[in-house]
Amino acid sequence: MEKYIDATQEAGKLFYQNFHDKGKIVMLNMLKFKAKADYTHLAAIAPEQPISGQEAYQLYMDNVLPLLDKVGSRVLFYGASSAYLIGPSQEKWDAVLLVEHASVAEFMAFAQNEDYLKHIGHRTAALEDARLLPITETL
Repeated sequence: MEKYIDATQEAGKLFYQNFHDKGKIVMLNMLKFKAKADYTHLAAIAPEQPISGQEAYQLYMDNVLPLLDKVGSRVLFYGASSAYLIGPSQEKWDAVLLVEHASVAEFMAFAQNEDYLKHIGHRTAALEDARLLPITETL
C-alpha cells in the first residue's frame, strides 16, 4: 500500500487552482503514527531519547499551535481514531485533525513560513502515513 506524507507539486498546484478563491478552508488531516519516531535525517531536532511517533507529533503540535494562532488559523478538533464505522476495515488512522484557515493564501503563507518550517521535521519523523483533504463550506 502506498504511503503519503507530503503533498506533490502537482497536488499543490491543483489545490491552489481549485480552492484559491473559495474563502475559508478547513484541512482534514488523517494521521497514522510510527511506533518509533524516525529522526534519521533530522539530528538537529532529534530528542535525546527515542520517542514514539505520537510523541513526535505532539512536539510538532506544541510548536505549531502558537504559529497558527499568530496568523488567525485555529484547530477545530484533534482526536484519536481507529477503525471506520463505514469504510475499509484494513485502513486505520490513529488521529484526526481539523485546522481552519481564513483562505488558501493564508494556508500557503503559513506552510511556507520560516518559523513553521523549523518544526516540520517532527511531523516527518512522526508519521507513517497521512491524508490531507481541503474542505470548503457549501451551505
